[in-house]
Order: sequence, then C-alpha cells, then structure tokens
Amino acid sequence: MDYLNIKDDERMPVVVELNKLLADYHIYYQKLRNFHWNILGKSFFDLHIKFEELYTDAQVKIDEIAERILTLRFHPMSNLSDYLNITSIEESSEIKSDLVMVTLILKDHKKLLTQMSTVISKAEEAKDEGTIDLIGAYIRDLEKASWMLDAWSKKASDKLNQEILQS
Repeated sequence: MDYLNIKDDERMPVVVELNKLLADYHIYYQKLRNFHWNILGKSFFDLHIKFEELYTDAQVKIDEIAERILTLRFHPMSNLSDYLNITSIEESSEIKSDLVMVTLILKDHKKLLTQMSTVISKAEEAKDEGTIDLIGAYIRDLEKASWMLDAWSKKASDKLNQEILQS
C-alpha cells in the first residue's frame, strides 16, 4: 500500500540527504560519547552532564531519521564505514581541553544545521511535509543547544548584540 503522495523519484533526493544527516549524527554522537568519557578539569561536572544530554538527544534523532527514511520507503544506511565516507563531521581524539571540546561541538552543530537546511530544501521540492516538520524541530533544538554551549564558552564580561536596545 502506498500511503505517501510523493513519487519515488521525488523522495530519492530527500532520502539521500537524510542519509547524510544520519551519517553526520552517528559521528557526532560518537564524538559526544568520547568527550563525555574524557572530560577533565573544573568543567567536568557541567560538561560531563551536558555531553550526556547531547548524546542522548542525538541517539533519539538517529533513530527518528532512520525511521523517516523507512517511512519514505527506503532503507537507511547502517554501516559505520559508509557513514565515514559521507559525513561532514570529523572524528576527534579524546585529549582535548574543555574549551576545545565545546568549540568542536559548536563547529559540528554548524555542519549539522547546514545539512538540515539541505534536507529541508529537498523536502520542500518534494512537498514532503513530514520531513520538513521533523527537521524543523531539530533545527530549533540544535540552535538552542548551540546558544547554551556558546554562552558557556564566553567570559562573563562579554556582551550580546545590544543594537535593538539602543535604537
């Protein structure tokens, strides 16, 4: 039974980009686990908990992305070697300072957000509202997590844009 109102050839570009996002999330997830296990120093308690929160969220998203691909009637990629071939996220050694770890995660967030925008673009072309809705929520969540990590990395004396307040 075909429950979708989207033809296979219209779904294929969405699935290709969802598989790239799936690959990106797998490598991002593992990097978060790595950092969670290997964080040291005065930020240990804060970042150990934050990295666990982020990888738990990533684990849920990995499953949802794969299930969305299945909903679109394709099989998701599932081999780490395939993920490593198409991901835009780079692996990282475990020996990093807390600030470097957060900086690397923020760079990964930017790559994930870029890939999510690509998925949405392809989904819009296919009129795939389910994928648009799913990924739109992911963008909101990742932007919020990025804001929090970015705020953590700032000095208390840093300021945000106050232009609107001065107008």
